[in-house]
Amino acid sequence: MSTEKETDGTMGRSGSGTPRKAIVLGAGIGGLTAAVALREAGLDVEVYERAGELRAAGSGLSVMSNAVGALDSLGVGIDLEKRGTALESYHVRTARGRLIREFPFPEIIGRLGVPSVLITRPDLQAALLEAADGIPLTLGATATGYETGEDPADGVRVRFEDGREAHADVLIGADGFHSVVRRQLVGPEDSQDSGYLCWLAVVPFAHPRFAPGSVTHYWGSGRRFGMVDMGGGRLYWWGTKNMPAERSAHWRGGKDEILATYAGWADEVQEAVRVTPEADIIAVPSRDRAFLERWGRGPVTLLGDAAHPMLTSLGQGSGMAIEDAVVLGRALKGATDLPRALRRYEDERRERTRGMVAASRGISTFEQSEDPVRRPVRDAYFRFMPARRLVRTLEESLTFPLHPAAV
Repeated sequence: MSTEKETDGTMGRSGSGTPRKAIVLGAGIGGLTAAVALREAGLDVEVYERAGELRAAGSGLSVMSNAVGALDSLGVGIDLEKRGTALESYHVRTARGRLIREFPFPEIIGRLGVPSVLITRPDLQAALLEAADGIPLTLGATATGYETGEDPADGVRVRFEDGREAHADVLIGADGFHSVVRRQLVGPEDSQDSGYLCWLAVVPFAHPRFAPGSVTHYWGSGRRFGMVDMGGGRLYWWGTKNMPAERSAHWRGGKDEILATYAGWADEVQEAVRVTPEADIIAVPSRDRAFLERWGRGPVTLLGDAAHPMLTSLGQGSGMAIEDAVVLGRALKGATDLPRALRRYEDERRERTRGMVAASRGISTFEQSEDPVRRPVRDAYFRFMPARRLVRTLEESLTFPLHPAAV
């Protein structure tokens, strides 16, 4: 992917008889995937990113089979297993390490024939940048808004903070939770705090109870902890703790508070925190927004967190962004009426993403419970859920609707 720090003047869109042009705002997971998908669909693509350099935060992702299937459908050879590791086991345990339930992900993944990959965010970003090689990427470009004409043929003009402008046939707002495009579409919005803080870190790690290809969740009272193998001897861990929104939004605690939060928990949990340098721990308030029914207007649409931010409990935020991007590319391929194609994309994605947003919040509330009555109910619910029901629920989320395995 070609990058440039600055571009002078006004960047015009393609003229008559040449490929349609798309502007993608945001070079995160969804934005980069959208750039690749739109190029594969025959559009000229330009990506603009507000950051002055691409530095993915030190966290990990579970790129589940639905997202891997979506990437595979692009046919551009994004082999994530070479950069991460395949998911081989998934367990949920009590705070002290007693097994609550082993989830049948390997069985489902084997039937789908599409792996789920555990990978760091920087490694996934590197893979997508490689796939997007040759697509112009402008860094340090902070969009302030856009303008559209009454005639759809006029396209869209994007304004940037430094006075530059860019013109294209369509604009894709993949600019994240604080999307400039979304704000112009729907106006100011309040975020919805989930009632807890998340800590994240990636660290070299080895422990007898930390197996290759493993994902393990530990559930306590108003606290959870996750350990995910990133391959290459690296652990991605995350922890949660219930706290008021005013404190989680401006958390200034330190490693000592995290250690105290997990005192008495399974040894591997405590060791993971102990060996992590305090400077490598990221604190993130957990929040989403009310689900947005209308994602676009005219030649403009949204994608990923800009369209449907969700809590992390299902680990499907990046997966939904990747799916969005692929469906968007298919909707625009060969389209002559671009606004209509964008509405078709939105209609196709709305119900699946609505379900994921709702399920993520519902599971989050359930799993974070501090109530002494609800906690045993929570554990028993998952321990005794009929296997067939659990498999059916998980398989629906792991299947990309347009992948051959879903047909």
